[in-house]
This record gives sequence, C-alpha cells and structure tokens, in this order.
Amino acid sequence: MTTTDPASRSRTLTWQDPAPALERSAGLSGIEYLRELAAGELPAPPIGSHIDLAVESIEPGVVVMSAQPDESHQNPLGTVHGGFFATLLDSVCGCAVQSTLPAGVSYTSLDLTVNFLRGIAPTSGRVVATGRVTKPGSRAAFVEADLKDADGRLLATAVSTCLVFPIG
Repeated sequence: MTTTDPASRSRTLTWQDPAPALERSAGLSGIEYLRELAAGELPAPPIGSHIDLAVESIEPGVVVMSAQPDESHQNPLGTVHGGFFATLLDSVCGCAVQSTLPAGVSYTSLDLTVNFLRGIAPTSGRVVATGRVTKPGSRAAFVEADLKDADGRLLATAVSTCLVFPIG
C-alpha cells in the first residue's frame, strides 16, 4: 500500500529462513544451539526482528536478552504494548529452559503469566530480560523472568511452565 500522508510511518522486517537452524538443532544440546544462534552461526528466529532482540548471555538455566522498543510498538495510550513485554519475557523464559536440555529434546510454552509493574515509553531505550529456570524437569520445566530498564528499574515479571519432550 502506498500513502502520501507525511505523518505515516513504516517499518520493514527482514529475516532468514529458520529451517536450517531447526534442522541443526536436533544434533545439539539446547545450550549449544542457543550459543550458535547468538554467535550468528545459525540464522536467528524471525520473531527477534520484530523487537530488535539480542542475546546478551547464556548460561545453563539462565538467559539474558535485550530488546529495543520504538514507536511501532505503541498501544493506543502511547506506551509500549504489553505484547512487546510478553514476547521478550516468553523468549527469555523458553530459552532459559532450552539451555538445560540435552540433544534430541525440545520444549514448548504451556503458560505465561506476566505482571506489568511499569510502562515503557517508545523512547525508553533498550530493556533487559533475565530468565531463570527454577525447576528443570524431564516432562515440565518451571521458569521465572524479570524485565528491567537501563536504570535497573523493574518493569515486569513473568512465570512460565514449559512442556519438555523428545524431538521426533
């Protein structure tokens, strides 16, 4: 769609085919796979392009990611939409669980509960989320996360349960 309205904005998202990374994942432990993604050896998941997602650190059971809110993430009230929070928190929770899994095992989110504590403005700058596995498991894993601004203020918390299952 073409528009002549000077007040309009646009954003172009690009990503790479995720299929090669998914194929490679079957032979790697979760932490190996995440580290290859973070190093750029495998294409990043497409969802990351929507929020300018970056992996900051990966350790067994603990993953830190950051994202950049901007005007395109605004809700009708002028603050960053809760879906931005949830996307970042779900990503960090899931990857924290993945960092504990052996090769041939995967996960999927069963639930995600987010508590919004402060709003984010489109001009707030990068925000950082940390996910921590509180109880790993062979069928279910439990994880918690927090989201903070550049000044260390707590913006949101989350808890999640992930189903753990063999690939294939």
